[in-house]
Amino acid sequence: MRNKIELRSPPDTLFLNPWRDPGFRLLLEPEFIWRSMPKAVIEGFSASAFKEINQKISVFLTATKRDKKFSRAIEYNAVPVVLEHASFRKSYIMAHDRLLLIGASGTRLLNQYRRENEESDPDVDARLDAFFSGCRSDNKDREIPIYSGLLEPDIAFAIECRNTFNYYHFITESLPQLTLLDTLGFQGNIYFHFPNQEDKQRPFAEAFVMALFPEFEGRVFFERSPKDYEKVLTAFDLVGSHPMRPLEDVAGIEKHAPAGLADQVGLTDITLQPVLSMNSVSSALLTLRARALQAIEGHDFGHLPRRFYVGRDTRQSRSRHMEGEDMLYDHLRLFGFEYVVFESLTPLEQIALMANAEMMVSYHGAGFTNMLFANPDAFVIEIGTLQTAQFRWTDFWPLANAAQCRYVSFFADFKGDKPLSEPRFSIDGIVPVMLSKTGTAQVMAFVVTVLGHYPTLKTATSLEEVGRRVLAVGAGEHAVRLLEQHPQLVRDNAKLFLLQADCHKQLDEPKSELIALDRAFKADPSRWQTLVRIVWCANRCDRPQVIRWALAQLKADFPQRHDAFLGNHSWVRYIA
Repeated sequence: MRNKIELRSPPDTLFLNPWRDPGFRLLLEPEFIWRSMPKAVIEGFSASAFKEINQKISVFLTATKRDKKFSRAIEYNAVPVVLEHASFRKSYIMAHDRLLLIGASGTRLLNQYRRENEESDPDVDARLDAFFSGCRSDNKDREIPIYSGLLEPDIAFAIECRNTFNYYHFITESLPQLTLLDTLGFQGNIYFHFPNQEDKQRPFAEAFVMALFPEFEGRVFFERSPKDYEKVLTAFDLVGSHPMRPLEDVAGIEKHAPAGLADQVGLTDITLQPVLSMNSVSSALLTLRARALQAIEGHDFGHLPRRFYVGRDTRQSRSRHMEGEDMLYDHLRLFGFEYVVFESLTPLEQIALMANAEMMVSYHGAGFTNMLFANPDAFVIEIGTLQTAQFRWTDFWPLANAAQCRYVSFFADFKGDKPLSEPRFSIDGIVPVMLSKTGTAQVMAFVVTVLGHYPTLKTATSLEEVGRRVLAVGAGEHAVRLLEQHPQLVRDNAKLFLLQADCHKQLDEPKSELIALDRAFKADPSRWQTLVRIVWCANRCDRPQVIRWALAQLKADFPQRHDAFLGNHSWVRYIA
């Protein structure tokens, strides 16, 4: 029972406050707590064979992008710390009998705390918020103490693992912690502690450690928890302490959050931590990516494809084969795609495969963890379901942001006898994907377009759909070429002219944008919005006569809109 963790105590006696409680010292002063960074292209599209499922997917995606996606990603620092009277229990860490809130494990710990207390305490979230609010107040004008003594040369470095059989959790959470030893001249042993049975351990864990950290050969050990230490080094992902940080440390993060969260200074409310996490990248994860890319330098990986479909080795993974996989791959290989299985490749081959990839396509699974190693120009395309959109999509956002690649998800149907019935995650787990002929056509239309092969589409509706999706992932030049291949559909179609204008705007081609806007208005003179866009675009092109024409048309056809526009934009009066 020494591995059992009792979570029924009050938060102020259960969770460690690094500013106040003993047994926790920073080994180094962090250079920063958090900072913003560019975000990746992350998009999702519906690809169901059923109208009602497409509607549900579209509603969910719209709400997620509107309410949860930041304008910039957040890099949160991770630093080495010294713990005293430390204990590794299950997949958590304690110091002086208090639990540490560290990164993803801290999020899981708080979720478990909620589950175990919600029946006895309906206001468990309020209790947690009161605890964290008290911490923020108490920690104001304080600093987390820094270790000032001499470390024993043989002090161990210990890492908590959620488990050693889930590729995603090990690569994204446990392995990056080793990067914190890079500048320490560390001479001791390293221990990975995990809660699962030893017979469930997978060889990939040790293989990646040895491939990326060969300097530690002979000093890395995998041991099942529990394990106690009088003194030990470990990694502290500062995002775990976010809710208890003084507001001055985190103020400003809300500027990058969606408008609905703009008044939540620092996003310290406990209910907002999942939103912060999906938009955050650990500095240790970024360092792991850099180390991995350095490890493949000088090696010949010419045998690896640049376009590939990723299948699954059922001997080393939970089998959730996608229905429709063969049909999709038969189409992909016509465009130079090869079939690969990550499990059959060495760690360095997996890294090199992604680092040199033009496009990866696969169905939802832990293999998308390797997106961490993708180059910024790569397209990483996932086939999932409404369920993976709801419960798994945002888990991969930090990896896309770390790589700065283009992560595109198509959400299709549930495999089974009742594809219109939504499975319950708590009961059914992750249900496999079914990609229909309709879904395959949508995926392939997108894939070939961004690769520069433009399909022949039969309707203006399908042309607009493909064009909008291609534009959304920042490939406006391909969307323009796609439209040019369909002059008979574009002719006199206001929506397609507007799409063309949007493409030229993305490509910073204002003169071409203005021409497309003029054609859009002629095709549909009932849209006052087009006239307003013409004014703005003509101003960029220095075309005052076009501005005067558009304003006159606006005044004649939409007098109220004209007066409102002039009232809000006084500069226009000088031209009019």
